[in-house]
Amino acid sequence: MARIYPFRAFRYDPARVNMEDVVTQPYDKITPAMQQRYYEESPYNLIRVILGKHEPGDNEQSNCYTRAAETLTSWRKEGILKEESEPALYGYSQTYTVPHSSEVRERRGFIALGHLYDYADKVIYRHEQTFPKHKSDRMSLFKATRTYCEQIYMLYSDPAFTAEKLIFGSDGKSADSGSPADLAITDEYNVVHRVWKLTDPRLINLIITAMADKKLIIADGHHRYETSVAYAKERSAQLKLSLNQPWEPIKEDGEISPSHLPVPAFPEAAMMMTFVNMEAPGITILPTHRVVHGLENFSVADFTQRAGEFFDIKKIDTPDVSILSGINGTAFIAVTRDSQTKEVANYLFTAKPEAVAKALSGIPARQAQLDVVQLHSLVLDHILGLSPETITKLGNVRYLREASESIGEVRSGEADVAFLIKPITLDQLRDVSFANEVMPQKSTDFYPKLLSGLAIYALD
Repeated sequence: MARIYPFRAFRYDPARVNMEDVVTQPYDKITPAMQQRYYEESPYNLIRVILGKHEPGDNEQSNCYTRAAETLTSWRKEGILKEESEPALYGYSQTYTVPHSSEVRERRGFIALGHLYDYADKVIYRHEQTFPKHKSDRMSLFKATRTYCEQIYMLYSDPAFTAEKLIFGSDGKSADSGSPADLAITDEYNVVHRVWKLTDPRLINLIITAMADKKLIIADGHHRYETSVAYAKERSAQLKLSLNQPWEPIKEDGEISPSHLPVPAFPEAAMMMTFVNMEAPGITILPTHRVVHGLENFSVADFTQRAGEFFDIKKIDTPDVSILSGINGTAFIAVTRDSQTKEVANYLFTAKPEAVAKALSGIPARQAQLDVVQLHSLVLDHILGLSPETITKLGNVRYLREASESIGEVRSGEADVAFLIKPITLDQLRDVSFANEVMPQKSTDFYPKLLSGLAIYALD
């Protein structure tokens, strides 16, 4: 069962800061330029905690992680961050325009603590691989701060929209929430984020009950989740408390008290999450394009000849990703730059089903049909010699949201080839996850991202 808990969050005091100057995008989406801008926006911007700058002379005693802990302590003492007076859940909506379109959507969910489970418990499911380096970084930060400043994004299925109706009223899907938000922020992508604080114990218990039978899929935050599970297991052993110790509610006259709210067995047994219903409108998954650089003597002629075993290849004038949406089955665009001639050319790849099926016979069918799996297994690994281990070691694959940026890197000579792909669908993600399988890293890009700094869960 999925266990969720209300919590007494630390939140920025809007009387002390301009909220739009202190919140950030998630740490793994922050470029060096964004990091610098966040630093300049406010001395209280959360960047100083989630992705602090490395400084000359850093050592084990003084570094970006210790500075993050000192910063949090200082902000709490100054009252920049204030602890809520009572446990709460938080309704959370994001209104946004789908990139490269005029379509406006609203994604709804709620923020709470979620119990940490091992994947083997079959409550929490992942959908993509992770990078060891990222997990090491997050572990160092978390051990120093013992604080969750960012939520991870969890998906669940509820066609009845039970939680949404309880939180937002009406049918749970319409734009009318029934009450004004207690916080509204517009971020740098013009996404409007709204938060509603929910403190009624009866309402909270109804939401907890509604979630009790749900299975959860990690949409965003695999590295943070796996880091938190590892730390929870470590603390479980130190405290001699079972990570899955059941919660025992207080009873009054033999009945469970409706005002008694559940808490984790120990603080590290849960982390902050945003829960979003897969059945609700408003979920957008964007493609993540692959840009490859550092290939030695990259010959486009040799590359396309070898790839022709598995794909029909057609030279095209313009690398327009809209072409892909009209093609059934696997299709992607390769924008290439030959190492010798420096010529840039564009190719449309479409799969040869029989050849692909034979080559990927050792991969489950539900994965073998995915564009991103065929690209990684056949093109990056088999043809270019870039295994997952090689990619991790050499770092010669970049993952970019914008097709124009990917194309630009090839045309400028920064990269050898860019692969422009279609997005994974929600159904494909659900099928792979619940089959206990994983796709290649960066297979999905859920848009928009959850803002960091809306609520903070401090373990101490």
